[in-house]
Amino acid sequence: MWTVYAAQDYARADQLEEWIHAYLAVEPWANPGLSQGLRLQRRWWRGPLLADVDTLVRVCGPEPGMEYPQERQGWEQDIARLQHSLGDPLLVPPLIVAYEHGTLSVRDGSHRLEAMRRLGWQRCWVLIWYNAEADFVYDAEREKEW
Repeated sequence: MWTVYAAQDYARADQLEEWIHAYLAVEPWANPGLSQGLRLQRRWWRGPLLADVDTLVRVCGPEPGMEYPQERQGWEQDIARLQHSLGDPLLVPPLIVAYEHGTLSVRDGSHRLEAMRRLGWQRCWVLIWYNAEADFVYDAEREKEW
């Protein structure tokens, strides 16, 4: 259910946002705070699309200045666990990212992204949200790039 295939099916049915909120409600991927925040205003969605992992910006981790800091030991344990569980990229839930002034900010999936980087993945699947229709329209070329 929480695969790229499922997200693609929901996107084709114009129900991607429903899939996202359902995904954010279940373990082990639950992120109710993000789901609640997304419901505060209208969003425009694009995806699932392939993105270069090097273009994605994490907001969670042990590095200084992270918006959502995490203790290094727990971070490393989570990354190691994920490295052993990640397989076919199409069977991994797409990362949920926010378009912020041309930057793709990872809002759900920072741990997965770091595990992917360490495994040498060059690209991964993402769902991009836009807070303004003008940004969605401006960034329309992104779909053609992937």
